[in-house]
Parts: sequence; structure tokens; C-alpha cells
Amino acid sequence: MTQYVLSPTSLRPARVALGQKLFFERRLSADGAVACATCHDPARAFTDGRPVSIGIHGRVGQRNAPSVLNALYNKTQFWDGRVDTLELQAALPITNPFEMGSASIGDAVSRIASDKDYQTQFIQAFGRDVNEKDMISAIAAYERTLASFDSPFDHFIAGDANAVSDSAQRGWKLFNAKARCHLCHALTDNQPDATLLMDNDFHNIGIGILRHRVGPLAQQAERELAQGYLPAIDTAAITSEKSVLGRFLVTRKQSDIASFKTPGLRNVLVTGPYFHDGSMETLWDVMDHYNKGDGITNPWLDKDMQPLALTEAEIDDVVAFLAALTSPQYKQIGNQEYARQLAVSKVSRPQRDTARAFGPKPKQPPPPPF
Repeated sequence: MTQYVLSPTSLRPARVALGQKLFFERRLSADGAVACATCHDPARAFTDGRPVSIGIHGRVGQRNAPSVLNALYNKTQFWDGRVDTLELQAALPITNPFEMGSASIGDAVSRIASDKDYQTQFIQAFGRDVNEKDMISAIAAYERTLASFDSPFDHFIAGDANAVSDSAQRGWKLFNAKARCHLCHALTDNQPDATLLMDNDFHNIGIGILRHRVGPLAQQAERELAQGYLPAIDTAAITSEKSVLGRFLVTRKQSDIASFKTPGLRNVLVTGPYFHDGSMETLWDVMDHYNKGDGITNPWLDKDMQPLALTEAEIDDVVAFLAALTSPQYKQIGNQEYARQLAVSKVSRPQRDTARAFGPKPKQPPPPPF
């Protein structure tokens, strides 16, 4: 799998080293305050711990920062899949007005072009002076090195029966059966996926529907945004209420309204808050959301969403499994975060609705006319 994604040209050490330096370079932003690493902090598994990210001048975006770890395996990038390469994923935030806010990629390059260290590193990496294309290529090359596995769960799958707790083992079985997690967090519906835990697809799971007038927003997006015009889609996704439309911004298919990409689950314990809008604080909140099959008054709800009738003990088991996906470099903060989330779950479970979790699947309304 790694051999398929990586190539010798993209992993030249000089390019990776340059990309790593650029990843932490605040001068690429208009106010000199924001770098890629501001929202993708290595200490937090390349996330920022905020519900939604904050860019230049304190501007608050609409989306939660996904981890860059294992992004090299994504078929598409960003929550709505609006690009399909790490190069474009690296470039768009630099010019988004709510993220790094540069007038253009060239504008960002101009602020480092006279730096003698960068001049030397660009020559070493690409044989050319500082330029836009190579800057983006270098950042993407660094991101392609950010693979994260070797979790206790990986050791369990490899044959070490004692690598994870009995609770986590029960959680893995629930994940692939009663909890129905595998219907999105696996490459196929009928075979467990112990590697990436995602399907490279998009789903409406009922997040944000009740807080937004989604139908009118979709009609407004159809009028105002030219289909396929990436800068306008990128701006709408980060800066406006149209963000809730998700994949629809890209495809204009009504079936994609409020659908978002299935994220991978590795290191999920330390990458909260959760979902595209950061609306869930703990993994227990996430499980409560799925347990009740959330999606009342949601005409576009994914067909696989339904009440799960998971007991409290079963929810704890699934959370234990998810915690077992934490890579060794995040073990300490993972233990701390598990204890914090567990304590929160004992006093606050805003998503829990036992009656709905153990009740029938509600009938969904038909989509409104467009």
C-alpha cells in the first residue's frame, strides 16, 4: 500500500526537509501568524484541538481541522473532497481568507524568497530558485511521510492477544457488527478493515442539519457558485454557512447534500472535537449520536443510519477499541485524554437519547423540490 502511494521522487530527503520547514513557516500567511502547523500541530496528532480552526486576524472558520496523519492514503482531501492531491490540499489554505489569507501563492513565496536558507534549500531540493510550484511540492512531500500505525490494535491484529484489553476486543467485534461502524469505516461492507478504517466515500450522518436551513442554502449555492470553480468552493466551505452543504458544494448532486468524507480513525482519541464542525466533545458523544440514529427531519440522511440499541457497556467497549488505535508517540496524551473524556461522560452526555436508541427507525421526510 505504501509503495503504491509513495514514489522515490516525492521522498527525496532534501525535499522532505524543506517541506517540513515550510509546514511550520508563519511567513506564508498574510499576517505572519499562521502556519500549516497552527491547525495541524504534531503534538496533537496534526490537529488543533479546536471545534473549528482559527486563521489570520482571529478569523473563525466553519470546519474542524482533520489530521494530516495518513492523509497520503486519502483518495480525496478536505472534508468535502474538493481536491484529490496533497499538493492542492497544501496550496488552498495559503490563499483562503479565513486561513492563511495570502493574496496568492506568489504573494506567500515573495515573503521567503530573499531568505538565504530557503534559497539554499530550494537549490538542494529542486535545483532551482525559490518558486511557487516547488514550495507546494515540498510541503506535500513532507506530508507524504506522515504515516501513523503501530498502535496496540495493530499488535493485536498481528497476533498479540494481550496487546489490547478485553473491552477493546469486544469493541472491535461490535464495530463490525451491531454498532455498524464498518459500513463506513471499512473499504467494503462485508469485510473488516484493520488498516485505514475508512471507505473514501461521503455520508450524511445528520450533523448540523437542525441548525441550518439546508435546502435553501443548497439552492443559494447553485445560484451563486460556479460548479467546479475551486477558489469559490474553498471559500464557501471555510467562510460561510454554506459549509454545511459538504460534498454538494463540489458535485451539485442533491444526494450529496450535507455529506462529508469518512475520516480515518487512527489516533481518533487525541484528535477531538469530532465531526466536520467539531460539534462533539467526546467519543461517548459520538457513540450516542450514532446510537440514536440521529437524523430526524433530515431528507438526505444516509441509508445506513439507524438506531443501534447499544447498551452503556457496549458503548464503553467501542470507545475502548477506538482508544486502542492510538500510536505510541501519542500514548501519554492519549491516556490523559481518555481519562478526561471519561470524566466528562460521567456528568455530561448531551447526545444520549435511550428511547430513540432502542426505538424504531423514524420515517424520513422526502427531499424538498429544487
